[in-house]
Amino acid sequence: MINRQELKKEIICSLNEQGFVIQGKEICLPSDGSKASVRCVHEKSVLTKRNKAAGKLKKKESMLLSYLADGKEIEPRKITPRLHLVQRKTDDELLFRYACLHWSIPVSSGYGRRLRYLVYDDYNGKLIGLFGLGDPVFSMKARDNWVGWDMEARRKRLRHVVDAFVLGAVPPYSYLLGGKLIAMLAASNEVQQAFREKYRDRSSLISGGAHDGQLAMITTTSALGRSSIYNRLKYRDRLLFQSVGFTSGSGDFHFSNGIYEELVQFAKEHCRPTAKKEEWGKGFRNRREVIRKVLSELGLSWKLAFHQVRREIFVVPLARNTQAFLKGEDLELGHYDQPAAEIFEWFRERWLLPRAERDRRYRDFNPESWRLW
Repeated sequence: MINRQELKKEIICSLNEQGFVIQGKEICLPSDGSKASVRCVHEKSVLTKRNKAAGKLKKKESMLLSYLADGKEIEPRKITPRLHLVQRKTDDELLFRYACLHWSIPVSSGYGRRLRYLVYDDYNGKLIGLFGLGDPVFSMKARDNWVGWDMEARRKRLRHVVDAFVLGAVPPYSYLLGGKLIAMLAASNEVQQAFREKYRDRSSLISGGAHDGQLAMITTTSALGRSSIYNRLKYRDRLLFQSVGFTSGSGDFHFSNGIYEELVQFAKEHCRPTAKKEEWGKGFRNRREVIRKVLSELGLSWKLAFHQVRREIFVVPLARNTQAFLKGEDLELGHYDQPAAEIFEWFRERWLLPRAERDRRYRDFNPESWRLW
């Protein structure tokens, strides 16, 4: 049985070690609030995730690094991106997981429905980047206000929304603004078609009824405050990613540096899960419920669940009538036409070639510099 006082002290020490400042019942970020300081408070969680993954990925690392391009293998005018849907228990899945370990914040595995993509360069067979789409959180004030949802409309229509839980380019393509390309490709016709084929006619436990396969919107949040990738990102004359506000700064990453397993064990011994519908499964609803219940049981403030890292929230409407459809006013979506090939041609002329001319850093990248172990 876990000792209450020891666990309480361990939580406080863990937060201090990550760089948080505890003021009364709340925690605060380092005073400068820079992106560098925000990265620092994520470091222990990222390292914990890497250490857990080492058992399966370390022995495969050389093979996985072979998918990264040496800078001298890049020919900007010959880049030819290809979307590749990741299947379970394949080398593609290992590569997806390995690349995510290099993000400066711990990457979620996604929830519920999931589509994971790798984007390859067909010119040289190397990895450009990746993105993952999963179920969105049920309640997000800024998103819900933008749509104009009431509780009932959200319950019925949230299944037509997915969240990009990870999205970005890997070097050396990241030096060529590849992150913008990956963001744009996530909204392509091809991804919408894959969603339709995978989820049409599937029933939802929460909303009930069979899914018609229509995807109306993608949401995502920036990693470190205001986003340099998504802001002002246009496809032709239309803003693709629309900023709708910031998160409240709550979450669980600051309890994911090895201490979370102890919190789960303590919760099982001393806390009662919030009631669920039987068909949704048993136990605690999610990680946040575990954390809040344990904090309360230990006599610590629930406000410690607020890490204060406020991330910018973006919505990506996929149709001219996304809002009307999500509110239940329209029954069919008038999708924008966004073929992946045309998206790339736009990106190529607008961002890729001008960047390649003025910034040659991509030429210096060596895949060995990405080695973790």
